[in-house]
Amino acid sequence: MGMDQQEEDEESQRRMSSLLAARAALRCGVERSRALTHALARSGTRITEIQARLHAAEAAVRPIRAPRDALKGAGANIDRAVGPAASVLKVFDAVHGLEPPLLAAAAAKHDLPGYLAVVGRLEEALRFLADNCGLAAQWLSDIVEYVGERGLADPSFVSGLTQALAGLDLKADNPSAADLDAGLLAAALDVLEAEFCRLLAEHSAPLAMLDPDKPNPASIAPPRIPAAAVQKLSLTLDRLAANGRLGYCAAAYADARGDTVSASLRALGLDYLRDPTEDAQALSPSVELWGRHLEFAVRHLLEAERKLCVAVFERRPEAASTCFADIAARAGILDFLKFARAVADARKDPIKLLRLLDVFDSLNKLRLDFNRLFGGKACLEIQSRTRDLVKRVVDGSVEIFEELLVQVELQRNTPPPADGGVPRLVTFVPKYCNQLLGEQYRSVLTQVLTIHRSWRKEPFSDKMLVDAVHNIVKALEANFDTWSKAYEDKTLSYLFMMNTHWHFFKHLKGTKMGEVLGDEWLREHEQYKDYYSQIFLRESWGTLAPLLSREGLILFSKGQATARDLVKQRFKSFNASFAEMYQKQSAWIVPDKDLQLRLCHLVVQAIVPVYRSFMQNYGPLVEQDGSASRYVKYSTEDLDKMLSTLFVPKPRRTGSLQLRNSNGKITSAMTGLYRSASTLQ
Repeated sequence: MGMDQQEEDEESQRRMSSLLAARAALRCGVERSRALTHALARSGTRITEIQARLHAAEAAVRPIRAPRDALKGAGANIDRAVGPAASVLKVFDAVHGLEPPLLAAAAAKHDLPGYLAVVGRLEEALRFLADNCGLAAQWLSDIVEYVGERGLADPSFVSGLTQALAGLDLKADNPSAADLDAGLLAAALDVLEAEFCRLLAEHSAPLAMLDPDKPNPASIAPPRIPAAAVQKLSLTLDRLAANGRLGYCAAAYADARGDTVSASLRALGLDYLRDPTEDAQALSPSVELWGRHLEFAVRHLLEAERKLCVAVFERRPEAASTCFADIAARAGILDFLKFARAVADARKDPIKLLRLLDVFDSLNKLRLDFNRLFGGKACLEIQSRTRDLVKRVVDGSVEIFEELLVQVELQRNTPPPADGGVPRLVTFVPKYCNQLLGEQYRSVLTQVLTIHRSWRKEPFSDKMLVDAVHNIVKALEANFDTWSKAYEDKTLSYLFMMNTHWHFFKHLKGTKMGEVLGDEWLREHEQYKDYYSQIFLRESWGTLAPLLSREGLILFSKGQATARDLVKQRFKSFNASFAEMYQKQSAWIVPDKDLQLRLCHLVVQAIVPVYRSFMQNYGPLVEQDGSASRYVKYSTEDLDKMLSTLFVPKPRRTGSLQLRNSNGKITSAMTGLYRSASTLQ
């Protein structure tokens, strides 16, 4: 029994061990099952991805339904088409890589050369794309057509590729930059335009005038545009012009520089250029300013602008000429020509001839400058107006000069001065003729007359000018006798001739006109002066001395009463004649101060000594009478003082001299002649 129990225990242990082993095996199987389940769960995602790839591969392969040999033959053709397309794509990537430096704020201002270099690379890339995009697209289209024609791919697939290539629109011969870079080049060019304008604004300040009334190179501040800025402007303009924006640059440049030059000229005070008067005399100061200002504008301002234009538009000379013409117009060169045209259109007047010669001289001095600056096609308007102006100036000058002789002759019939003074025509003509033959105007007038005669194919020489002026003076001299005969009072005519001949002598001696007339001719006028002064004294004041004659006056006791009556009668006659003559001649004048003093001295010498002697000898006879004051009205000192103040010129009212033509009509050829006489220098 003990053995049995022992065997049962051993059996139980074996069964327990078997159960434990089975449990362990079951547990291990469950763990392995769980692990497998987890592994299957993890691989499900990968299987899904693989399945998707398989579907994509199946979709990609599905259009290719050709045998392997056919596909092998098409491979080389496909590679040749895809290669250029790949190169184009690389350049597209490079273009997009240029976007940050081109659109960076103030990039052009801080590093313009670097910015221009980047723009250059962009332009180069766009040129490559423009040259190759269409070709690459064409090759791709050709290979798609090749695949379709040979049935190497599904028709729907081929149709889709064809539509995609057509949508690219790269088959055009010249695709625009905007199509290739999405407007990047346009944006870069806008930046360059802004920088171009900024550089102009920064360096386009008016010149600083140290002395606006006397413009000269020494009074001008140094140029405001340094060479470095000019170089930047030129480089920027080149890039903009290369991309079709030259017109904008030229307009912006002309605006900036034209306004600058205009402001520089306005500092001189050019208000006189607007609405000039028609009075040649009133124009005289303005014409002088006009000549100096025009020379300054042409030789300094516009000359500098021309050089600057050439430097900035270095590789575009036609654009430089057009731009400069616009600057000159904006600066007001046409206003200068318009003013000179107004001078040419002013009323005819001898002074106008001098102003026209001033205008011609200024234009002639600037002739080479005008031809150099305004000789191009862009300055046709300036050329046309200048030629018209020169013709009007020459024609107007010759017309007035040729009328001078006729007008002097027509003046012969006008009345002479009522006070016996020198006619204003006589005062004016010698000075005027001396000016025409003087250093300032002689060569200019000769040149004008030569040009005018050349238009008519007629010769002219300086001697012809001298002869013409000589004839004018001789015609004036011939007026003297006619004028003297117009006086009713002979003694006044003698005073007039004395004054006129002396004025001629004094104001022509030692002058250019005097050299032409000769010393003998001048001495004749000096002798005429002496001759007429002697006649004047004899026929006027010389008639008073005999009134104080001693004839019949015998002083003795029995004849004293008779002598007194005779002395009274002679004092009375003298007083009446003296008062009449003094009152009359008090209105007469001798314009020349020295001649006036000399003539008064001669009158005093002719009257006062005789009167003094008569008073000393016979005055006491009258002074004893209670009515002495009725006869002795003047003391010797009174006569001396009165006679010494005769012939003093009175201020004359200025006026205009209008001459008549032979047909009786008023002409304005010498309007202002009287007024001009006192202003000639």
